[in-house]
Amino acid sequence: MIIMINGAFGSGKTSTAQMLQPLVTNSMIFDPEEIGLMIRKIIPEEVRHIHEQTDDFQDFELWKILAVKVAGEVKKKYQKHLIVPMTIYKEENFNYIYNGFKELDEELYHFCLIASEDTIYNRLVKRGDTVGGWSFQRTAKCVEAFRKDIYQEHINTDHLKTTEIIDIILNRINNKNKCSWT
Repeated sequence: MIIMINGAFGSGKTSTAQMLQPLVTNSMIFDPEEIGLMIRKIIPEEVRHIHEQTDDFQDFELWKILAVKVAGEVKKKYQKHLIVPMTIYKEENFNYIYNGFKELDEELYHFCLIASEDTIYNRLVKRGDTVGGWSFQRTAKCVEAFRKDIYQEHINTDHLKTTEIIDIILNRINNKNKCSWT
């Protein structure tokens, strides 16, 4: 099983994944952001293609390819369910990763944590992000993108605690499988 937890920066993905992981037997967190950070570190600016010369590692085509390949190798080697917290708001990247994950494991769930821009801004401040910084600059774009049906299943987190988000996710998984993963 692979559980994708998508959403804007500050929507609650990482907190949800960390609290969900101990509740899903035989699972681990797989964060494709780590792959992006590695790519940015090992590929010098002068080697990058023009479209890769941005401040977003998701502009590297290699990122989405490696995210799927590494997930496949991790699943094969460790035989674990993967919980994947990641902001993937670019449709091309989302489609590639979603379809790649679906090939790795038919039991794929995608949850998109959505919230208003005000809620996200407040959460970013609370967690210590710099006002006006990178995450803030992407908030409006992410909020708009995640309204699209392609990013279903939406969970509006404006007024939910993390434990309530987890309950929604577990209920959805359990109802589909008619069994318990916890």
